[in-house]
Amino acid sequence: MQPPTEKSGLSRKLGLFTALMIVICSMIGSGVFKKIAPMAGGLYSSKLILLCWLFAGIITLLGAISYSGLSRINKEAGGEYQYLKIIFGKFFSFLYGWTAFAVIQSASVASIAYVFSQSVNNIIPLPNFALNISDISLFGYIFPFENIGVKGVAILTIIIITFINFFGVQYGGWTVNFFTIAKILGIIFLLSICFFSGIGNSSNFHQQSQHINEISSLNFWGLTSIVFAAMLSAFWAFDGWVNITFLAGEVKNPRRNLPISIIGGVIIVTAFYLIVNYAYLYVMPVDSYVGMAHNQNNIAAAEVVKMLIGPTGFIIISVLILISTFGTTNSSVMSSSRIYFAMAKEGMFFRSAGIVHSKYKTPHKALFIQCFWSCLLVISGTFDQLTDMLIFAAFIFYGSGAFGLFILKIRNNYKEKIFGYPVVPALFVIFCAVLIISSFVERPVESLIGIGLIFTGIPFYIYWKNKNS
Repeated sequence: MQPPTEKSGLSRKLGLFTALMIVICSMIGSGVFKKIAPMAGGLYSSKLILLCWLFAGIITLLGAISYSGLSRINKEAGGEYQYLKIIFGKFFSFLYGWTAFAVIQSASVASIAYVFSQSVNNIIPLPNFALNISDISLFGYIFPFENIGVKGVAILTIIIITFINFFGVQYGGWTVNFFTIAKILGIIFLLSICFFSGIGNSSNFHQQSQHINEISSLNFWGLTSIVFAAMLSAFWAFDGWVNITFLAGEVKNPRRNLPISIIGGVIIVTAFYLIVNYAYLYVMPVDSYVGMAHNQNNIAAAEVVKMLIGPTGFIIISVLILISTFGTTNSSVMSSSRIYFAMAKEGMFFRSAGIVHSKYKTPHKALFIQCFWSCLLVISGTFDQLTDMLIFAAFIFYGSGAFGLFILKIRNNYKEKIFGYPVVPALFVIFCAVLIISSFVERPVESLIGIGLIFTGIPFYIYWKNKNS
């Protein structure tokens, strides 16, 4: 049996392979199957679509390299929360942890579990309440009984995954390994259908869209704005690469394994995303996906496989999305709970969240608190609105962490060599700043509401700080 770590009481049972699988599993969810349609609807160009995926992958890799450097400054649970605390102090790190709990991570768990449930509904239609019950609302905004069948399965999924992780981090790790390997094999199967069915042709990739004039007539800044908007879809598919750092207290030899898993995972996922999206465009020209963009219920991958092998293609893709989203939900549940565990250990969250189970060595109370809040978000149906409002919030904290490398170097608190320093973290910080500013310019109301949601943590910070003192 692995001995518990000296501070947290958690056990280091996750090896390099599982750490790598967690990074891949956290990133590959439903985006790779769906995002090409909205991207095509804005870009009208196969080459621009692949360029967006490539650029998003490069930016994510810059962030991964930066955080591989940060991962060496602390080896306890909490990851990004711990890094921000060391660099900027408790107040800023608390705002990150609070935002992760209230919105970013919990809403992500709710959202991915909901997509999993929708895929179940595609295969086996789930029951719903009558319209007079479904239309009952709170303040005309929250409809708790709407689409209750899908919500019920999403909640059940979160509860099952929480219990899997309750019985030991190794069970969560085994679940990640199984579902990551399954989704990779599923994607390879999808690629084989696209490239070897005999229907696709490379000329489809080079075929011009009938809407291309709408792009070619734009000036540089107009084109940049459209490309940037499309990249946000790609970033949703890339998000999750930092999650492994939350599990630092349970990873063997974290100083070595965290950097390798973060950087390696991002490179592997970027390669997969580029190949898969090229395969889509190899099978059907870009205008086919432009048409799908106007129907939110269309899943691009399902339409591709349906065309290649008939109606069973929709079932195949639905099962693949089931596998992918279940694995991603498990990865998010397992990793995110460690943030709240780390906060509670310092008295900056509900104290029970800092308790480690005596037998299973898991932060079981943190898992159950996260489960309760994520299920509440599922019932409310507000998780998509919350993640839309705070999509830029993650980059506020990502950019702050990378900027922290410069602060550590100036303080002379960081002696180790960082690959690509100072160019790599500087480029990542600049991009994060551009994305944040662009979000305020393009979506000022949502951005301001997002900032407001972050600052809802201030009264809780004051309460817990005073309670500790």
